[in-house]
Amino acid sequence: MAPLALLSVSDKTGIVDLARKLVNEFNFELISSGGTAKTLQEAGLTVTKVSDYTGSPEILGGRVKTLHPRIHGGILSRRDLPEDVADMNDNNILPIDLVVVNLYPFEETIAKPDVTIAEAIEKIDIGGPTLLRASAKNFAHLTVLSNPKYYNTYLQELRENNGEVSLAFRQKMAGETFALTNAYDGAITDYFASLSNSKETNLPSRYSLSGAAFQTLRYGENPHQNAIWYQGGTTAKGWIAATKLQGKELSYNNLVDLEAARRIIAEFDPKEPAAAVLKHTNPCGVAVGSSLADAYEKAFNADSVSAFGGIVALNQPLDGETAKKITTTFLECVVTPGCTEEAKEIISKKSKVRVLLLPDLTQGPKQTVKVIAGGLLVQDSDDMVDAPNNWEVVTEKQPTPEQLAELLFAWKVAKHVKSNAIVITKNRTTLGIGAGQMNRVGAVKIALEEAKETSKGGYLASDGFFPFDDSVRTAAAAGIEAIVQPGGSLRDKDSIAAANELGLVMVLTKIRHFLH
Repeated sequence: MAPLALLSVSDKTGIVDLARKLVNEFNFELISSGGTAKTLQEAGLTVTKVSDYTGSPEILGGRVKTLHPRIHGGILSRRDLPEDVADMNDNNILPIDLVVVNLYPFEETIAKPDVTIAEAIEKIDIGGPTLLRASAKNFAHLTVLSNPKYYNTYLQELRENNGEVSLAFRQKMAGETFALTNAYDGAITDYFASLSNSKETNLPSRYSLSGAAFQTLRYGENPHQNAIWYQGGTTAKGWIAATKLQGKELSYNNLVDLEAARRIIAEFDPKEPAAAVLKHTNPCGVAVGSSLADAYEKAFNADSVSAFGGIVALNQPLDGETAKKITTTFLECVVTPGCTEEAKEIISKKSKVRVLLLPDLTQGPKQTVKVIAGGLLVQDSDDMVDAPNNWEVVTEKQPTPEQLAELLFAWKVAKHVKSNAIVITKNRTTLGIGAGQMNRVGAVKIALEEAKETSKGGYLASDGFFPFDDSVRTAAAAGIEAIVQPGGSLRDKDSIAAANELGLVMVLTKIRHFLH
């Protein structure tokens, strides 16, 4: 009996070449449906349509075509069980040796602007996942291929094993297939969650993570830790879709830092040049300037010692003038939405620095996930846009529009500094940053020590409230003019009274931005 293959694919990459080799080299007979059958027939291959094989026509506009006992019996039959063999003989069912299926492009469809729910629903594959799961379950008796990248490997298996396929390969393909259907179902789940603004819907009762191995990394945070970079979903986006102009392979730590850099630079309007320099996910310098080169220079000089070997994020395309400044020191990575030809030529002289183009720096995950023993912690991403018109001025001294703008700048930076966080700024440039401290008093002291005498006339942002007035008095003694903080302490009145006594402006945001 000739081996039998069922081919039904949405992505037709390589399908004709695979089918031709199956027929010519290994005498396969082909069953196919819909567009796949047409493609193979146009290529001159002999194909039995699924509807002819089952004796049942495709119905409901193609929604039902492969859901038939003659198809699924041929897939699920255990060929070493006499009872299954008897059932197959009694029902004129042939064993299917190979199932090649991939799925409707659901993620690609929902990524289109203004896609309707009806359009999205039509791209939810039913028959495909059913075929894949059935075939993967019965890997002991047949092979399932759900990704074109394995077509040649399958053919090589046949060539090396006299027309047979090793159990190890069949099992591997089963695992790949279940991973695909899991990711596909996850994308559908996420889509339905996105249709509602309800917090309960956005964070569903069940949550799963899946990804396809994209790149094996040299190691994780440290050399003794293994690490792999996975692609979430079936559509490349984010850092996987970024263009790497030059530089060494990205490391685990590079990617973690790059994501932190993306989040902070996304706070700033691209119409206003901004630059951020980060180290170990914390900003060491952030600035807005009259030009991109000016913004970068201010951000770098805010803490040039820490900036050495750092990550740079720019909210405008890298130009020649900025590239010249970047090449004067050692940096790990630069991320920018674009790059001029002049800048490419200049920065190529520093061939080891990794330069990535990510046109849309604002698109990030809707939720953040932390893995803990026995489970996951999932929360909405902190993507709230802060606006001074929602803030409350609680001191006698009122801020000018310019002071409010500076406080907003400081507040945006503090949002992306590890808690406890204190940020001191002036002229839209960070002067001192106290990050990740066990107490807020310590964070204030570190930020002021870093700022030194430049703190006079500066602005201070705190990601959490002041439980006592000591930090307010310390800030005033260093010359700070205005403070922005969330408020909410039982002793807010003490801090406000101290600010009034010392002639400071204090603004409460009524929102906090802890970052752990």
